[in-house]
Amino acid sequence: MFSLRSLSLRQCRSSTTCTRAAVRRALQQRVISSTPRRHAEPSATPEPQLPAGAASEPKGKEKAQEAEASKGVKKDELPLLQRPLGVHAKPRPQGKETWEEKKEKYLDQDKRLAERHHLAREATRGYFSDLSATRHHGGKTWIAPKVMIREDKALYFPDISGTPLSGKEKVHTSNVLAGKVSVVTLLTTRISEIQTAMFTQPTQDAFGSHPLFQRVQINLQDNLLKSFLVSLFASGIRKTVPEALWPTYLISSQNIEYLREPLGIANRHVGYVYLVDPKMKVRWAACADPKSEEIAALLTCTKVLLDRSSKEQQAAQDSPPPEPTAEQKQE
Repeated sequence: MFSLRSLSLRQCRSSTTCTRAAVRRALQQRVISSTPRRHAEPSATPEPQLPAGAASEPKGKEKAQEAEASKGVKKDELPLLQRPLGVHAKPRPQGKETWEEKKEKYLDQDKRLAERHHLAREATRGYFSDLSATRHHGGKTWIAPKVMIREDKALYFPDISGTPLSGKEKVHTSNVLAGKVSVVTLLTTRISEIQTAMFTQPTQDAFGSHPLFQRVQINLQDNLLKSFLVSLFASGIRKTVPEALWPTYLISSQNIEYLREPLGIANRHVGYVYLVDPKMKVRWAACADPKSEEIAALLTCTKVLLDRSSKEQQAAQDSPPPEPTAEQKQE
């Protein structure tokens, strides 16, 4: 009985092993035989062909990121100067404000509205806003034009009073700038001195000996303490400025708070350069760190103005004197 049972168990095991082996062989044969057939048979639906260059085109998030980056680059670019700088009224030497002028200022509705807008704008500015703005483009807010502003569109440079290095009496820019082609620089800090010198030195070297050319530097310190210190150390400034430029180097403590917007002064810590014609109109302007094309533009525009002024002066000298009137003849 025991031998029959063991024999039946062996037969079952052997049959199970054979069955497993047969199944394994059948599966292997099926996989092997069907694989090449699968590769050889063409697919029922053809794969769509992509157009040339489609693989390299950005998709989805990559395209959005590139678009945002391009927008950021455009926003980061500085604009050209968009408007003429200066004031509309022809400048004249400004003395102490009279009672009539004060009365007109406080009763004029337009002037009061302008005063209100100015105070509101200044109230929203932080104390260190100008200093923090120097982190972007070094405080530069616009790029100088490559050509001059047309004379009929140009505005006047305002009157600013100051004491020249050559004397102690105050002078006014409305008297200094008349009849000359002037490169005017506004200095407030040491960095502004370096910036304006880089702008104007090539023009000074080229036209410094021209009788109609002058370089006017205005050291503007509207803070009383800074103004006192600058006046106290005026002798040190004389050592750094050539003696020929002393008459046109003005130390001023005039408050130009209401002239900053007309002159395009968006940052107190950088330098500003203005090309002023003999009629005291601002024909070109620049600010902050100079670009090579801006330096070249100042040189070219100054040459054009000097040539025109020389021709006008020569024509005025060659023209015959006006005939005396009947009243002058009787006298």
